[in-house]
Amino acid sequence: MTGGAVPGPDGKLRCPWGLSTDDYITYHDEEWGRPVHGDDALFERLCLEAFQSGLSWITILRRRGSFRTAFDDFKITAVAGYTDADKERLLADPGIIRNRAKVEATLANARVLADWEAGELDTLIWSYAPKSGKRPAPRTIADVPAVTDESTALAKALKKRGLRFIGPTTAYALMQACGIVDDHLSDCVARGAGAR
Repeated sequence: MTGGAVPGPDGKLRCPWGLSTDDYITYHDEEWGRPVHGDDALFERLCLEAFQSGLSWITILRRRGSFRTAFDDFKITAVAGYTDADKERLLADPGIIRNRAKVEATLANARVLADWEAGELDTLIWSYAPKSGKRPAPRTIADVPAVTDESTALAKALKKRGLRFIGPTTAYALMQACGIVDDHLSDCVARGAGAR
């Protein structure tokens, strides 16, 4: 079965993408697909998925510590207060992705979210979780979608509320990373480890 789970260095079956580097093994086994809650935590994932757009995830993963430092651990209230000087600081920071549109979207999104009620982002994002059992566990990488009806609806809802740089593909990557969906392959050791 091409694109199915493959044995890792410990002999346990994993999603093929999770074996290309040690960083990926740790991320795959301990984070990806595990439920994430909390407005600041979800804001971080939303921002990092947007910064990843057009790049490989490993590029973001290896810079995540620098991103956290640069963006005050993605505390919405802190980032919402950033000034033009902060924007220029970020655009000069070699530890992050210095894409003007992505930086500006992050700051704008923080300002929007700062006006939301506590827990509102968490509730909104998780409200787009598909019904349990709606889709069978993927057997191969080819069975994992890039976009779903739920991710399209989530992206539309976030845009309607004023958030930028979020499309259906980015929304689905967020849903995967935050355990809203479990796209670990059916034979993967991490499948179901993040059950909500």
